[in-house]
Amino acid sequence: MNLPGPDFPDYQPPRWLRQGHINTIYSYLRPRRLHPPEPECCWLKVEDGVELLLEVNWAGEAKAPALLLIHGLEGDSRVGYMQSLAAKAHGRGWHAVRMNVRGCGASELRCQTLYNSGLSQDLLRALEWTAAQPRVHEVFLAGYSMGGNTVLKLLGELGAAAPPSLAAAGVVSACLDLAPSADALHQPANRLYEWRFLRRLRRKARARAARHPALYRMPRLDEIRSIRDFDDRVTAPHMGYRDAVDYYERASATRVLERIRVPTLILHAEDDPFIIVTGESRRRIAANPALRWLAPRHGGHCGFMQPANDREDAYWAENRLLDFFENQRTALPQSQSRQD
Repeated sequence: MNLPGPDFPDYQPPRWLRQGHINTIYSYLRPRRLHPPEPECCWLKVEDGVELLLEVNWAGEAKAPALLLIHGLEGDSRVGYMQSLAAKAHGRGWHAVRMNVRGCGASELRCQTLYNSGLSQDLLRALEWTAAQPRVHEVFLAGYSMGGNTVLKLLGELGAAAPPSLAAAGVVSACLDLAPSADALHQPANRLYEWRFLRRLRRKARARAARHPALYRMPRLDEIRSIRDFDDRVTAPHMGYRDAVDYYERASATRVLERIRVPTLILHAEDDPFIIVTGESRRRIAANPALRWLAPRHGGHCGFMQPANDREDAYWAENRLLDFFENQRTALPQSQSRQD
């Protein structure tokens, strides 16, 4: 039985948004009007040659909850959903910490290595840093797409040993089954997304190889025509995996879902164009009482757009994450919810 929680309002998009591609693209193109204040930039060294940039909006000097956010593939701390969710948390009196995945955003020049979906230890370091700040008394994790996979993978690896300061987590459109999702991305209907990702990934790979020629032996990047091929020929050999198959197997959160003990909300749209959640993963989610699965028929990828109303704005998924986190703040002590 899944984790109980608040009664969420149904996701009811207008008819013209009941199509995955339209919802996905509209949410990306629609200007965000909500932004957090200018953040404090904090650099966190995680290994030699790798520093993570954390953009932090402190809520004041008093102790308060902190929301730690992690973005998706080829995103950074300044993408729309990172900014608006951070602004909403900050507006509630929370600290907001936006993590740039290694080599993304302004951290590109401070990271010698590439990134991948399995870097849960980077997120753990950011979590430990956030929890150690004297103004923080509990931490909530939120991840989108690739970042959602990283959140779930970390939670599964921690299992019942997750720190008491980690109160709850929530993910949106999490790529928790990497192999089928990579293959779905290569379908003709999704080539626009894949082309956009590849163009940026190739640029970063070229730049990294130019700055660190002793570390990289890049293939002919212009010949790479799919994300799976990029992962097979670039990500895997440079990040310690045998090949794309090995990378997808070891980095996918699905293999550790049953070990998660932190209360976690998983939001997924059934019409997501390229994120595939397999039947086996759905069974693992349903069997774990620490997880709450919410999968509306519509919503696209990181979309979930709705008409704004008197109660809330157009970003349904962001609001559900915050509702869930607020609910968990009043739930039973975390130590009770993590017993095997």
